[in-house]
Amino acid sequence: MAAVGASIHLAGSGSLISQRRTATTYGGIQKRGRIFAVSTERVGRGTGFGENEKLEKKMRNQKTVKQENEVKPKIYANPEELPEFEEDKKWLKDYFEECKEIIRSDGGPPRWFSPLECSSSTSPDCPLLLFLPGIDGTGLGLIMHHHKLGKMFNIWCLHIPVQDRTPFNELVKLVETTIRSENFRSPNRPIYLAAECLGACLALSVAARNPNLDLVLVLSNPATSFSKSQWQTLIPLLDIMPDQFPLNLPYMLSLPTGNPLRMLMDNVMKRGLLPQTIEDLSQNLATMLTYLPVLADILPRETLRWKLTLLKSGSACANSCLHAVKAQILILCSGRDQLMPSQEECQRLQKALPDCEIRKFEESGHFLFLEDNVDLVTTIKAAAFYRRGKQYDCVSDYVPPTPCEFKKLHESIRWVLSATGPVMLSTLEDGKVVRGLEGIPSEGPVLFVGYHMLMGVEIVPLAAQLLMERNILVRGITHPIIFVKPKDGNLPEMEPSNFDIFRLMGSVPVSAASFFKLMSSKSHILLYPGGAREALHRKGEEYKLFWPEKTEFVRMAARFGAKIVPFGVVGEDDIAEIILDYDDQMKIPWRREEIERITNQFPKARAHASGEVANQQMYLPVMLPKFPGRFYYYFGKPILTEGMKVELKDKKKCDELYLHVKSEVEGCIDFLKRKREKDPYRNLFSRVLYQASRPGSTSPFHIPSFDL
Repeated sequence: MAAVGASIHLAGSGSLISQRRTATTYGGIQKRGRIFAVSTERVGRGTGFGENEKLEKKMRNQKTVKQENEVKPKIYANPEELPEFEEDKKWLKDYFEECKEIIRSDGGPPRWFSPLECSSSTSPDCPLLLFLPGIDGTGLGLIMHHHKLGKMFNIWCLHIPVQDRTPFNELVKLVETTIRSENFRSPNRPIYLAAECLGACLALSVAARNPNLDLVLVLSNPATSFSKSQWQTLIPLLDIMPDQFPLNLPYMLSLPTGNPLRMLMDNVMKRGLLPQTIEDLSQNLATMLTYLPVLADILPRETLRWKLTLLKSGSACANSCLHAVKAQILILCSGRDQLMPSQEECQRLQKALPDCEIRKFEESGHFLFLEDNVDLVTTIKAAAFYRRGKQYDCVSDYVPPTPCEFKKLHESIRWVLSATGPVMLSTLEDGKVVRGLEGIPSEGPVLFVGYHMLMGVEIVPLAAQLLMERNILVRGITHPIIFVKPKDGNLPEMEPSNFDIFRLMGSVPVSAASFFKLMSSKSHILLYPGGAREALHRKGEEYKLFWPEKTEFVRMAARFGAKIVPFGVVGEDDIAEIILDYDDQMKIPWRREEIERITNQFPKARAHASGEVANQQMYLPVMLPKFPGRFYYYFGKPILTEGMKVELKDKKKCDELYLHVKSEVEGCIDFLKRKREKDPYRNLFSRVLYQASRPGSTSPFHIPSFDL
């Protein structure tokens, strides 16, 4: 298969050496474009692709990356019609098929290979990702993710042949040689180690031995808890049971402790209606039965015995050197891992490792990367773990959501859209107010400046509709809390995973540098001058602006000739009523201490601000939900700043424009508060009746409202 007919690298070489364009046969299947290895003892480290071919590939890849980072026209317009999975995605059956091919002629030492489907779309500027396999050793554990990973990484996978008996410390040296060589070639780029189970122990051991290298580890269910796992009990069984007893991988998968076929059931149940689900499940069960012999070939009895020994030594090695690990780490843990206590272990590792985050998959089993509902690329992007340089750049390293990612995101927020029935109004250049977002400028830079509703809930419909209707990906400037891990690490309400949706949709931490980069890239930028003080306002402060005295965003907009779009939004008073606000909670001793503790966990967004806007304590108001009303958005006429750069050097002129923008936002809010009184569909019940009386489904955005 494709992954087998891929670039192969000798374990001892540590880097990609040479390439031949040829047709070869591997396992009876013809493959093209296979990359062969040449030992570093024969060819110098600098030898690489031919110059003409290298230049041609670089130009092609740069074009591909540019296309990937652009938001394609109308692609998000109808989320319901978007595909659930990418067209070139592979499945569990592909894993088995390619395993058959890769172990058919499985001699030789451990070695690297690059999946063929990843090599055509990867830019030379992308970081290197090394995949370290679990107990299967095939190196095909990421096969269901190759199609997306290949657009962001140069991928090498480690293959450990079935009959290979390389000890753990030698595997560590193998990977270490590779990362040192690649760091020498590209010292300014990070090296990613994606690993599962046994491979996670390998990655941690390598990271501990190389604390000065820029490594990013993405670990799935690490086997560092081997001593507490189901695997541990198999070692004595293998020693005492006769050879005739069928104790191998297929047999283990049939044990009750292995929770057999759960992965198949979970994969299939997430698709379609019941008849189709039953049909798919039957086919997948038949597929599993067909491939049981493949599993037996991957881990025959003696190989299983050896791999368990590797797990034991690897777990001990990794645990002994955790204190030396300095790498940036993202741990993925399963809630239904029947083979290892993964959730408890991940919590332990997070406390032991200085730069570590966790993402939980509550419904997943041990073999996380082989489940349909797990998307490794989305997880990496949403956690802000993808970078091409030494530091994460929220602008240049950002990758927009794919159509499939947006579909899943839209499904997760559909209830918000249905409950709030958003009404969107905008203003054309001639001052005419129209329904929809026609008045929003298409060309950036554009700066949306508006009012932050309670808890910032207005962002969800706003960002979604801009993307669906106008194909505009708005980059929100947000509080650093979204990007900074709390110092304490024990703040459930401030878990980094709670903000993944914002990072996936392009939020950036508030700073002058971020603002400048977004303006330079001609982005559509969302700015709330009132910040957290406005979003976490007190009782009786609905629709009151808390803006700082400084007018810097006006100067920055004028510097780049940006269009400022003031907007107002109302509706928070129709969904909830504040019962205990900040002032109330500060009168309760234990709550006051908790608020102060949470606030001190994060850097202040406006450390140098004065006045009420600087009072940005992190707290959650106690609210009483109401029968949902409706959200109303009104985007005012764009304010042009082109040609005002020199004029706004005058502080008085700058202040005048700043106050004008603020006045426009207040005017938009007042307009909506008046108009919504005449909306017959302001109440959720009336909107539900309207939708029920219309044939087919009606989008919440298309339900009528008041007359303009």
